[in-house]
Amino acid sequence: MATEIIKVPELGDAGDVEVIEIPVSVGQAVEENDSLLVLESDKAAMEIPAPMAGVIKSIAVNLGDQVTTGAEILTLETAGTPVAEPVEEPEAEAEPAPAQPEPAAEAEQREVEPPAQAAEEPRQASAAADREIIEIAIPDLGTDDAVDVIEIHVKAGDTIAVDDPLLTLESDKAAMEVPSPHAGTVESVLVEIGAQVKTGAAILRMRVEQAEEAPEPAPSGIAAEPAPEPQKAAPAAPPPAAPGSAPASADAAGADSGANVYAGPAVRKLARELGVDLTLLKGSGARGRIVKEDVHEFVKSSIGRPAAGVAPSAVPDVDFSRFGEVEQVPRAKLAKVTAANMHRSWLAVPHVAQFEEADVTELEEFRAGLKAEAESRGVKLTPLPFLLKACAQTLQEFPQFNVSIHSSGEYVIRKKYVHIGVAVATEAGLVVPVIRDVDRKNIWQLAEEVAEASVKARERKLTPDDMQGACFTISSLGAIGGTGFVPIVNAPEVAILGVARTAVKPVWRDGEFVPRTMLPLTLTYDHKAVNGVDGGRFAAHLAALLGDIRRLLL
Repeated sequence: MATEIIKVPELGDAGDVEVIEIPVSVGQAVEENDSLLVLESDKAAMEIPAPMAGVIKSIAVNLGDQVTTGAEILTLETAGTPVAEPVEEPEAEAEPAPAQPEPAAEAEQREVEPPAQAAEEPRQASAAADREIIEIAIPDLGTDDAVDVIEIHVKAGDTIAVDDPLLTLESDKAAMEVPSPHAGTVESVLVEIGAQVKTGAAILRMRVEQAEEAPEPAPSGIAAEPAPEPQKAAPAAPPPAAPGSAPASADAAGADSGANVYAGPAVRKLARELGVDLTLLKGSGARGRIVKEDVHEFVKSSIGRPAAGVAPSAVPDVDFSRFGEVEQVPRAKLAKVTAANMHRSWLAVPHVAQFEEADVTELEEFRAGLKAEAESRGVKLTPLPFLLKACAQTLQEFPQFNVSIHSSGEYVIRKKYVHIGVAVATEAGLVVPVIRDVDRKNIWQLAEEVAEASVKARERKLTPDDMQGACFTISSLGAIGGTGFVPIVNAPEVAILGVARTAVKPVWRDGEFVPRTMLPLTLTYDHKAVNGVDGGRFAAHLAALLGDIRRLLL
């Protein structure tokens, strides 16, 4: 058996935090990721999960203690390979039976003991060297879920600098690189392509160039025992959903039901896996905290209850090989998550679509006149920055569209900021980076940010933060074609704008038909949050702004 000392992992900006719950006791057996204790800072509560299975031998903290990164929590006895025991126990050789094990142990002792002293010096030298070897762990991913390792950029023996990419991870939302926090030489890589890892998981061992670059003594215990970093229980990520043609926004992934309830990451993950709405539970833990037992009891009590409705049956599988040659192609994770989120949004949101056409003749003439200035700025001026600006002003004019409905249905959360998501097509699928504070930026700033977000999306360098916090989404298929489409609302947003391709049409003006450039728009909205009259007014106001861009200055 081996004894491991478990310490408080990296807490980020938090200083001293209070121990508010110890859900384990001495002698208790725990599994990997079971909660060992709960800490509370001035911002949130967080669980410290067990990095491995074992038995609690001692607990070094008490309720109400103030602890910080690197502080000892408890000792854990784990199942290890018994190396020393066969050498220490051959004393009991008096019993001849069984005959085979005793001589074997004696022979092993004779082999081990003579070089023991000689081996002491290499062991001490190795220990001195190990003080300069650190383990690099996965940084905070902003989620409790595992992500896939899709690319490894280094190998044993490589010399790397600070911020050199170590590996690339892929979540449900996007791909992201993990940079090196230190300069040094890679001793060994601890993960393989295809492995699933979480925040805090060790990915490689590195010999730093200077001892001063190694972690401070207190937190270095974290590297030796790669426990997952605690995730903040609140605020949690918003519930996932997807716009019809641009479904992979970060608000749409990895979120829990009950974002404002008092529960730790492990409990939230369990609730997600079991489909439990945490807002329906009453916590039995300290200070009303929801624990795993509460989730299990809720599920047990729910079994046998009459269903609120009949779930739609799945489409039956067909053996298509009967009709000709076929091939089974695995779906990408992004495609599967997108499909699930689209389906959920379609079932949960009563969709209404409002169709409108905007006369953008003058806007296009104005945009063409800015071509030379755009080239001098190194920016491609597309219609999208004008759409963003017009949508931002319309959201301010109709604040009932800049809301999200609380899961209880009792109230809405009205947002005082204007962040707008923009659908971007990539080889991996459609993603939705978010342009922030659109109402405070001019056309040139918006053009630059749209271009930058598009490049990051196509290079798969968007971070979760880049795709969170949208109030409204624009999904444009204008470059592809089509006369119109109905996008699916990206819940928890309550509306999305679908933009098709412009076309020159005859428009009746002043007693005659004149050619005008018309832009087809579809406003899809959640009828639970917005009524039809407001939907029509929103679309008409937006079309008027695009038809006379001077109104954007008012």
